[in-house]
Amino acid sequence: MAEALERQARALLTAAAVRARAGEMLDIGLAGGLSHFIVDLDRMDGVAEAVLAVTRKAYPALDVPFHARWRHFVIEGVDRWAGLANVASLPDRAARARAEFDLAIVSVLLDAGAGAAWRYRDAISGKSIGRSEGLAIASLDMFANGLFSRDAGSPLRADADVLAQLPLAGLTAAFQVSAANPLLGLEGRTDLLRRLGRLVTERADVFGLHDTPRPGGLFDHIAAQAVGGTVAAPAILSAVLNQLGPIWPSRLELAGVPLGDCWRHPAIKANDATEGLVPLHKLSQWLSYSLIEPLQRAGFVVTDIDGLTGLAEYRNGGLFVDHGVLRLRDAADAERAHAVDSLLVVEWRALTVALLDRLAERIRAKLGRTRETLPLASILEGGTWAAGRSIAFSRRPDGSPPLKVISDGTVF
Repeated sequence: MAEALERQARALLTAAAVRARAGEMLDIGLAGGLSHFIVDLDRMDGVAEAVLAVTRKAYPALDVPFHARWRHFVIEGVDRWAGLANVASLPDRAARARAEFDLAIVSVLLDAGAGAAWRYRDAISGKSIGRSEGLAIASLDMFANGLFSRDAGSPLRADADVLAQLPLAGLTAAFQVSAANPLLGLEGRTDLLRRLGRLVTERADVFGLHDTPRPGGLFDHIAAQAVGGTVAAPAILSAVLNQLGPIWPSRLELAGVPLGDCWRHPAIKANDATEGLVPLHKLSQWLSYSLIEPLQRAGFVVTDIDGLTGLAEYRNGGLFVDHGVLRLRDAADAERAHAVDSLLVVEWRALTVALLDRLAERIRAKLGRTRETLPLASILEGGTWAAGRSIAFSRRPDGSPPLKVISDGTVF
């Protein structure tokens, strides 16, 4: 019985489960069975055109890269990370991959919503950069300056023991936080990195195969599972969820397995202990997308990119609300603040994942592309995230999402 329950729990730690349960939520919505949203697919063509417009503007030749943290390290056409890596004394491709895994993991864990007020002053460009891009450059500067390394002579690494003891004051200063420059969820982010450090220290068999324990050791763990130099993208997510899962704040567990970004909704049916559970794994999938390129640069072929799903976050979700594909049953809900585990937010996020798949099909049809020539990861980048931000700023001066979510810095 215990083994069966654990198998059921582990099954929720997959992209396939995210896609299946999100699809079920959409089917319920299309049948009019959701308590908070009405779904209007007639408005999807307008969304597709909006996404195509921002994609063509950013990528006129439609050579769209993957949605990944690496895009945020490019400022005014200069790839800051590539510049650092190229002059660093990283001895081989595997060493570079470990450094890139270190950077991606730490940077993504720091990437929950910053709030509208926070800005990071970039010393190189002199610009004040907000939101996800500002968090990215701030985290890259921390990494380059050795904030996470125990060896001043080797700054481009994140050592588990340093992360485990990371002082709040260190992140506060590095993010340039002050009363006049507040950052949402700073304590939650700090705690997440400490949890990461403790976990990696305890799991040297996974994270210390070729070095002292560090998050970048996950590269060696994934590489060891490659078959003929090939890694399937959903296997990256499985490694992220199964190996890093315990760092998430205590939420739902099943058979002792922490389920991470997974929530309850009574409309979701199953014939086992997973009934009513909706996995979304937003940050873990964002991280998994960001680990594809380091693996490719290390010589691995990454397949089944579309095995991962769209991201259940407020830019993608806001895109569908602002374009009227998703309408609130109670308009007053737009003015209320909603907890992450509220039925409204769970519905919104699951519907977003399923609608992104529908939208991707429509965009490919308009362009005559296939999943192989225009994967979902590129549509997100082109794409849905930018279009969600664009319409948000056209509707609301501060670019805030159409729905207010109470974030603890570990989901959005």
